[in-house]
Amino acid sequence: MSDRTVDLRSDTITLPTEEMREAMATAPVGDDVYGDDPTVNRLQELAAAKVGMEEALYVPSGTMGNTCALLAHARMGEEVIFEEKAHMYSWECANFAVIAGLGSRAIAGEYGVIAPDQLEAMLRPDNVHYPKTTLVCIENSHNNWAGAVWTPAEVEAIGTLTKARGLKLHMDGARIFNAAVAMGVDVEEYTRHIDSIMFCVSKGLSGPIGSLLCGTREFIEKAHAMRKRLGGSMRQSGIVAAAGIIAIEKMVDRLADDHENIRRLAAGLGAIEGFQVSLPPISTNILLLDVAGLGWSSTELLEKWTACGIRCNPRPPTGARLVTHRHIEATDVDYVVERTRELVAAR
Repeated sequence: MSDRTVDLRSDTITLPTEEMREAMATAPVGDDVYGDDPTVNRLQELAAAKVGMEEALYVPSGTMGNTCALLAHARMGEEVIFEEKAHMYSWECANFAVIAGLGSRAIAGEYGVIAPDQLEAMLRPDNVHYPKTTLVCIENSHNNWAGAVWTPAEVEAIGTLTKARGLKLHMDGARIFNAAVAMGVDVEEYTRHIDSIMFCVSKGLSGPIGSLLCGTREFIEKAHAMRKRLGGSMRQSGIVAAAGIIAIEKMVDRLADDHENIRRLAAGLGAIEGFQVSLPPISTNILLLDVAGLGWSSTELLEKWTACGIRCNPRPPTGARLVTHRHIEATDVDYVVERTRELVAAR
């Protein structure tokens, strides 16, 4: 077993910076259920301003933020449309159905991007036999499409259609700042075309806990009630919100380093016989790979890498997901590539 560890499982494993820890230790706090926590209030104001929305709500997780959005935008028995590999559709415990009571349909996007004509074809005429389609949810960047990014123009096209058809458009923007950095644009280039967005401070931004749900004042009032219903109300949560403030103010620009490292990793592993890497046209910090060409399973790859101190998330039967983050340097990338070359040569 190697003494060295390179943890590529997720950007959620990032630890708070020392500045975050100091801010958490000294943060002024109050009871957030009463709206009395000044640090939470400041974080929410900062988050709303950062994405160009009227208000924001601090929630414990991205999944809860997305679920609050479903509950605030739609009523039980209505229908929501997703991209078929969306996190909200496949990786959030079917909350759209189990908790929100919504029907759903999914569209096969290209790198997770839905075209307006695809959405238009999915919309049905008013008919007593059909559920009412109320909401469309998109994801940017897209986790299960290797961190693929929507362009602002693509979001605008969908937003124009949803507005014309009287639908709400929610963005699962857990990694929206990765998308904005990759495109070299301000986040508002995206959010001006949508009704709500959720983003995480606990992934590449290195905050320890929490996400922000942002939208109009009326929407956030509804979402606040939904947070209570889901058991997400917190008391002196300024202790963790303090780190979120630093995450938003100081940790966005450095995401470009993670993007550079994932391209370096893709180039290195992609040059090894039997490794097939999947990187979208506009990449961020996620890489999908497949080792079927080596005759290895995901489990075998994981075992071999674990012995070298390399950690990843397997994607059976023969794939894996790798994610770069603040704790991964170029030297770590080179280590992974070199150890992998040795493993393949020794097979």
